[in-house]
Amino acid sequence: MERRTVETRALVALVVVAVAASAIRPKSYPTWLLEVAPILIGLPLLVWTRRRFPLTRLAHWLLFGHALVLALGAHYTYAEVPLGELPWTDRNHYDRFAHFVQGFVPAVVVREVLLRRTPLRPGGWTFTLVSATCLAISACYEFVEWAGALIGGEAATDFLGTQGDVWDTHWDMLLALTGSLVAQWVWARVHDRQLAGLSVP
Repeated sequence: MERRTVETRALVALVVVAVAASAIRPKSYPTWLLEVAPILIGLPLLVWTRRRFPLTRLAHWLLFGHALVLALGAHYTYAEVPLGELPWTDRNHYDRFAHFVQGFVPAVVVREVLLRRTPLRPGGWTFTLVSATCLAISACYEFVEWAGALIGGEAATDFLGTQGDVWDTHWDMLLALTGSLVAQWVWARVHDRQLAGLSVP
């Protein structure tokens, strides 16, 4: 078995373990389910398409990291993750970090899809479209939170995680956009090399 296949399977197994661990006495099971929903949808999809559209090693590791961020936030709720408690502020900043990651990780995946499935090449147009797509993904997630608030009322407070900030939605989208920009600046060269060396059946 190829080393990369073993690594991919190990990452999948670790994500499953992380999700299972996060389900042990979470603060709220309905909130937990909403927060891990992207993993429950995305992981089977990645496994199903692994032969027809295998992702780069970089994309796999970033998605693994994103899954851990989601699982931790799902267990505690984003407003109460201990890692987000900072001594110089009254707000838990794990939610801010998670929305930065919401742009940082999808940027690489979206970039990969565009460069492999369209005539686009690395450059300005790809950079712009990746950034716009990540911002759109973030906006759609805010629509989901809005719908959750309308349906759940007070019960949706943990899912929203606004912590009393009227500008929370704006911050979330700005951080996701920032994450997408930073990811492209940081990973573009590494990503291009991995794409060039990707063996696709």
